[in-house]
Amino acid sequence: MLPGPSTGPAADGALASPPTSPRLIQAVPNVSEGRRSEVLRELAGAAGAGHDAHLLDWSADPSHNRSVFTLAGSADGLAAAVLRLAGVALRHVDLRRHRGAHPRMGAVDVVPFVPLGGAPMGDCVDLAHRVGRALADRFGIPVYWYEEAAAEDRRRPLEAVRRGEFEGLAAKMRDPGWRPDCGPPTPHPSAGASAVGARRPLIAFNVNLATDDLAAARRIAGRIRERDGGLPGVKALGIRLRHRGIAQVSTNLVDYRRTSLEALVDAVTREAGALGVEVGGTELVGLVPADALPPSGVERLRIAGFTPDRILDVRLRRAAGSPWPGAAT
Repeated sequence: MLPGPSTGPAADGALASPPTSPRLIQAVPNVSEGRRSEVLRELAGAAGAGHDAHLLDWSADPSHNRSVFTLAGSADGLAAAVLRLAGVALRHVDLRRHRGAHPRMGAVDVVPFVPLGGAPMGDCVDLAHRVGRALADRFGIPVYWYEEAAAEDRRRPLEAVRRGEFEGLAAKMRDPGWRPDCGPPTPHPSAGASAVGARRPLIAFNVNLATDDLAAARRIAGRIRERDGGLPGVKALGIRLRHRGIAQVSTNLVDYRRTSLEALVDAVTREAGALGVEVGGTELVGLVPADALPPSGVERLRIAGFTPDRILDVRLRRAAGSPWPGAAT
């Protein structure tokens, strides 16, 4: 649910096979760093440095103090990329000093794997378990599996796994019901714990309010999220962006076929209006599938800085034009 403009595609990446490959997978690791430009560049460089995975996009925001990296490629390529990214994150991110508006429990906070094209969800579950064990073995990070990779139903929702955040993690892990799925039974001193999972495509989409009223943002979030009787497939929270002097309704649209982006914007606008608050615009985090955009045009969504480069399908086609490692020349 990180806001902020995309920094654009990474250069010189390569996929192991074209987007029509039945085994193509997307990874969207979130790192608890959104302020230090030199660290962000190092993270992006690590994520995009290897073969068989392509860094499609990355973005960062200082208020959330969080960055999001979108990659696509083979299981092996993505596993290597996530471990490189984690190595950089652990060198630079110390959650004992980290502050930001976005909930977090780890330096590498969450790593979801998403099937693309004909890839089966089982491939993503297997990859999540493999990467989770590697993070635990190589870096001593406790790992929870979530969504389709979860070992039990109550650990499926990310918000349940992350509840209590880094500051409450030690106490949470003393509860036998919240022992990590792999790794040590206590938090990493500076990196906390990571959630690694498999899920369907998700759209991170934020609506900015023309006010800094946090109570209003939280009230709107409570009215639109599915958990509290709102829109199907919508998760939401209200936060204040101090460096911008506004409040925000930060959402994850986990099923855009049940609730469209248009319906989400309309609902937030309606609820804000009932409180006497105006909507100041919206932000897309990462990339959006082409079929999630309104057929009538994207203008009514009021997405700041939107260009066709923000469409997942466009980035995948561009990546498919890159040289393929191992391809005949």
